[in-house]
Amino acid sequence: MAKKSLIQREKKRQKLEQKYHLIRRSSKKEISKVPSLSDKWEIHGKLQSSPRNSAPTRLRRRCFSTGRPRANYRDFGLSGHILREMVHACLLPGATRSSW
Repeated sequence: MAKKSLIQREKKRQKLEQKYHLIRRSSKKEISKVPSLSDKWEIHGKLQSSPRNSAPTRLRRRCFSTGRPRANYRDFGLSGHILREMVHACLLPGATRSSW
């Protein structure tokens, strides 16, 4: 299980990203439309003035049940070892165990 402080920090980043999502997207569209370089620098300065944690690249995908940051499967939202345990317990419909 991950530290609760790390999970809370990640939730805070998600809230910030949602809050600034439209602002970031509109300013990026403006940059592509403006022909002059000085105007682009001005808009870029606005974009950089937003908080760092509002950038979507700062987000980390975590396991839904344990909060583990590595080896996550997007389809299930679970880390590898939790996914394996749930498949062996037949808790995930449509997922089959590998056997060879």
